Amino acid sequence: MKSREAFEFWMKSDYFDEDTKKELEKISNDPAEIEERFYRDLEFGTGGLRGVIGAGTNRMNIYTVRKASQGLANYLVKNVKDAASRGVAIAYDSRRMSPEFAMEAARVFAANGIISYLFDELRPTPELSFAVRHLNAAAGIVITASHNPKQYNGYKVYGEDGGQLPPEGSEAVLGEINAITDITSVKPADKKEALEQGLIKMIGKDVDDIYISNLKTLLVNPEEIKKAADSMKIVYTPLHGSGNKPVRRILSEAGFRNVLVVREQESPDPDFSTVRYPNPEEKDAFKLAIELAMKEDVDLIIGTDPDCDRVGVVVRNSAGEYVVLTGNQIGCLLMEYILSQKKAAGNLPENGFVVKTIVTSELSRRIADHYGVELIEVLTGFKFIGEKIKKLDEPGIKKFIFGFEESYGYLAGTFARDKDAVVASMLISEMAAYYRNRGMSLYEGLQEMFGKYGYFIEGITSFTLEGKEGLERISAAMDTLRAMKAYDLDGCEIKAVRDYLTRRKTDMADGSSKALDLPVSNVLYYELEDGAWFCIRPSGTEPKIKIYYGVSEGSLEKARNRLEHIEDSVTGMIKKLLYQD
Repeated sequence: MKSREAFEFWMKSDYFDEDTKKELEKISNDPAEIEERFYRDLEFGTGGLRGVIGAGTNRMNIYTVRKASQGLANYLVKNVKDAASRGVAIAYDSRRMSPEFAMEAARVFAANGIISYLFDELRPTPELSFAVRHLNAAAGIVITASHNPKQYNGYKVYGEDGGQLPPEGSEAVLGEINAITDITSVKPADKKEALEQGLIKMIGKDVDDIYISNLKTLLVNPEEIKKAADSMKIVYTPLHGSGNKPVRRILSEAGFRNVLVVREQESPDPDFSTVRYPNPEEKDAFKLAIELAMKEDVDLIIGTDPDCDRVGVVVRNSAGEYVVLTGNQIGCLLMEYILSQKKAAGNLPENGFVVKTIVTSELSRRIADHYGVELIEVLTGFKFIGEKIKKLDEPGIKKFIFGFEESYGYLAGTFARDKDAVVASMLISEMAAYYRNRGMSLYEGLQEMFGKYGYFIEGITSFTLEGKEGLERISAAMDTLRAMKAYDLDGCEIKAVRDYLTRRKTDMADGSSKALDLPVSNVLYYELEDGAWFCIRPSGTEPKIKIYYGVSEGSLEKARNRLEHIEDSVTGMIKKLLYQD
């Protein structure tokens, strides 16, 4: 169905509500906007759905949620044993329409005879992952768009292991969704009847209590908290999201007595009215937290994103300035702390392993080697870390210790199978207590780690190209890069290229190639002669192309200069590819 035809169908069919039609009426004389909203169905990728809230097939609304839920229901009935009785766990965050989308999904499952376990209010994404496992559910859903701007929402799907659906599972669900050619055939059950029949079951405190109880078992050295509890202060901001209650609870029950919350950002707010973006990667998001920290003389600031799966950290440096640590720095600090403490206590497992993604700092490899722990590398996306837990830890082959990705996602333990900012907040605070007890700040702990392993610095550049044309430009740029035979990047000599789409690594000196053992993905990874690297990939959840970089040198100044040179060279090339006419 062409865009205009789809638009007319939505305007005329009794299936769509009047508010939807009124919204569409406003764009009836705007062909470009009609094309943007209806040129495709909102794409169901490996992370589920994510898009701007609004009317149309290429938007997040109750109808696209219904269709996705029906496709998932069909998949579960065909592929998961006892799916109807085991049910689907459903959580949501503070974004606009999140509660409504969650209930809409539950009503669709009820219409298919599938039980839903729906949280009674907003909850963190990692608790949804935990709930799937705890309830032995057939699948899970969380309504969230993570740290995207306020106009977005999304629909993430989790398998029965509590991990995000792997690519093959997502493809199968997509096939079921695409098989639904008439969206009006999806009929949700009546909410009241579904509740009375037990097809929608509300869950809450009981799951919270077990989740928090399990997370507390992951404290590495609780004695460090006891020593620092009276004197140590922490500023915490949930950035208007779902982290407020669970993060403050876990910190309190772990023993921290002086946790100051940023009151202006404490309550859920779908407009995220105090920040440009609710993204704990950016210093702007911490403006109010830093003001509170300065007033209260606090060294450690923690912030979680709206669905509380990512956590950012701000610390005071040696000059007394508040600086945001990178995701790589936080992850490597946590890895160093966890492994060192376990080794000192004599409980570092002989068959233990840690996991990082391909665009995550190579410093983590240096740390793992130092402690004799195996490091496993996976593609970008935390679902691949969860997949390694399922394949190696569950059967008892190896013992998972810690996993992280550069985009501020961390996981210890196996209770959840997605990045968990609740447990990460607890461990970051414990780690800060450890350094405090040694008379050091977390920033000084970072410098100590660099002195031990070398100065590793990473960077990321992204280009956002909205709409259909933007996606086409990104796709064309990736095609051109693959076709390039010469790699003249202003003195950045490339040693090898890994193409994860063809699953081949090519040596640039002699042209020889060998197979890569990771799954297919639209990613190009360039190894440079001096151990530096950069990697180019389109985002799986946003209309962006991302370029990652990493270098290591003997001094901070040399590392910064080297990184800047590589960034300038690579971004110059990418700009030409993206914006050439």
